[in-house]
Amino acid sequence: MDENRKKLVTILVPAYNEEEVLNMLYERLKKLMDENEKYDFEILLVNDGSKDKTFEIMQELRQKDKRVCYLNLSRNYGKETAMIAGLDYCKGDCVVIIDADLQDPPELIPDMLKYWEEGYDDVYAKRKSRDGETWLKKFTSKMYYKVLQAFTKIEIQKDTGDFRLLDRRCIEALKSIRESQRYTKGLFSWIGYNKKEILYDRDSRAAGQTKWNYKNLINLSIDGITSFTTSPLRWATILGIFVSVVGFIYMLFIIIKTIATGVDVPGYASTMVVILFLGGVQLIFLGVIGEYLGRAFNETKHRPLYFIDRYNEEKETNRNLNQ
Repeated sequence: MDENRKKLVTILVPAYNEEEVLNMLYERLKKLMDENEKYDFEILLVNDGSKDKTFEIMQELRQKDKRVCYLNLSRNYGKETAMIAGLDYCKGDCVVIIDADLQDPPELIPDMLKYWEEGYDDVYAKRKSRDGETWLKKFTSKMYYKVLQAFTKIEIQKDTGDFRLLDRRCIEALKSIRESQRYTKGLFSWIGYNKKEILYDRDSRAAGQTKWNYKNLINLSIDGITSFTTSPLRWATILGIFVSVVGFIYMLFIIIKTIATGVDVPGYASTMVVILFLGGVQLIFLGVIGEYLGRAFNETKHRPLYFIDRYNEEKETNRNLNQ
C-alpha cells in the first residue's frame, strides 16, 4: 500500500424505512468526516427494500456529496443480509458498521480509529446503558446471552451489537462465510482476530420506530443458537435417555407390583399426565430437530444471498454473488 495515500474508511449503514433519520445521520457523519482530514471516507448506505422514501433520500445525498454511496437491494432481505451485501461492496481499509437510527453515536468513530491504528482488528462498542428500552427487553436480552453462552464454546460478546470497526482482514473473513441464515453477532466472535472493547451509553432512537419487534428478536435468537451450537440436540438425546430409563424402571415396578398384589385398576388421571408429558417432550424435540434440518435444507440450495438493483447510479448485474 502507498504510504502517502490516506487510508479509506467505509462507514456502512444498513437501512430499512429510515426516511426520518437519514438526513440527521448524514449531517453528523459529514461533520465527523470534515474534522478528520487524516482519512478519506466513504459512506455506504444499504437500502434493504424500504417502502418509504429512504432510497430517494440516499440518491439525494449522493448527488450533493460523492463520498456517499448507496446500494439498493432488490427486496427486503433483512439486516443480516444487508450487512454482508455492504461488506461485499465496501472499498475501505476498514469498515465501521453503524445503524441509521443514531442510537449509536458516530462521534465514537475517532476512538475506534485510534485503536485500529494501534493494531486492533475488531474495535467493538459495548453498551453501558440502553436508553429508551423497556425493562422486559433488557431482561430478555440478558437472559438470552446467558443461554447462548452456556450452549456454545465461542465467547459471545454481551451487550454488544453491530456497531464496530473491522479491519480489512476481518471484512474478507466475513465475506468468505456465505451462510444463508446469518447471525453476524456470533460471526464477529467466531472469526477471532485482535479485539478491543469501547464502552458507551446507547441513546434512544432519534426518530421513527424500531424495526425489531419481539417476533423478529425471537427469530434472531433461534438463528443465534442453531448457528453456533448443536447442544440442543445433545440435550434432546440426554433427556430422551433419562425419560426412557425412568419409564423402564416404572414398568418394572408395575410388573413386580402386579405379580405381588394382583391386577389393580390404573388411574386415568396419572395415565393422561404421563401421555401428555411424553407427547410434549417429543413434540418439543421434534421441533428442535426440525430447526436444524431446516437450516441444512436452506444451505444445500446454494442460492445467492441477495440481488442488487442499483449500486450508485448504475443498474447492477450482480457480479459479486458467487464470492
